Amino acid sequence: MKKRRQMLALMLAFTASVLAGTACTQKQDTASTEGQSAAPAGQTGNSGGKTFLIGMSQANKGEPWRQAMNDQIAAAAAQHPELKVVFADAAQNNAKQVADVENFLQQGIDLLIISPNEAAPLTDVVAKAHDKGIPVILLDRKVNGEKYTMWIGADNKEIGKKAGERVAAWSKEKGLKPANVLEIRGLEGSTPAKERGDGFRDGIKSNPDVKIVAQQNADWLREKAVPVSQAMLQAHADANVLYAHNDPMAEAAIISAQNAKKDMDKTLFVGIDALPTPDGGIRSVMDGRLDATYVYPTGGAQAIEWALKILKGGEKPPRVRRAANRGSDGGKRGGTLQEIWGQVNGCDAVF
Repeated sequence: MKKRRQMLALMLAFTASVLAGTACTQKQDTASTEGQSAAPAGQTGNSGGKTFLIGMSQANKGEPWRQAMNDQIAAAAAQHPELKVVFADAAQNNAKQVADVENFLQQGIDLLIISPNEAAPLTDVVAKAHDKGIPVILLDRKVNGEKYTMWIGADNKEIGKKAGERVAAWSKEKGLKPANVLEIRGLEGSTPAKERGDGFRDGIKSNPDVKIVAQQNADWLREKAVPVSQAMLQAHADANVLYAHNDPMAEAAIISAQNAKKDMDKTLFVGIDALPTPDGGIRSVMDGRLDATYVYPTGGAQAIEWALKILKGGEKPPRVRRAANRGSDGGKRGGTLQEIWGQVNGCDAVF
């Protein structure tokens, strides 16, 4: 593990800024079981008022970030007894997610929230819901075409670009010519994987000595990223940077690099998500494992806010809404990109 001297005052300031700027991810039991409702126990409506049924179709729950999204949706919906949310986990299976949405339609949902596993395979069933007059909120990932109500998500291309710029600057500081990068990508066919990859390539253009020498998909999953990163490091023992499209895959790369006896102080590890959990990216930076991660809001609480505006207020939402960070009080913390960057003399949060 990398050795870093961390100054107490700086660490306290860092922790405070993280807690103030990152979405609350308190676990809700109702979000953990497929088909369960997020409504509080014993409440089915608001004193005789209309109850709205919302279907939440999740791409998978194997990623901690996606479980955090479900938790935030459940927590936000629990504040509104007129909302009932049922969850379905596609487990990275496109056919199952299509079936999940079809099942929601049979249940007579009033609104669909969906984070598609891949864009093309989910396009038709999302369009079917839309054509039935059911409002559709896309979270994080997109589908093809225009048959949905709104999309809520962060700027994946900008996040990737910032990661690339960080790699370019670090490589220049270290005098690396070339600086060899291994890229562990998300699920092929998912829009964030393409955007994070494209953005990263834009970011490294500022340093022509930075070269992506290998790239491979690990589908966002830590367990898949372990053998993938092992094989990449065996083929490219001279790699200087491991860039992963999320923090769990970056953690897998760290394990593989340690097993390969890489000099950890001379290797840069970059991830994305920055969950404020004991096993999340922020803690990893503070512990000196990850060198950098980027806060990626889930948009879960915002999806419930807009669901209420659409269902109760008849409001027409914007087609695109940027996901924003929220504190435990639910308040917005701004939409600016947040980078968590570990330095030799400590850790700081760069906003």
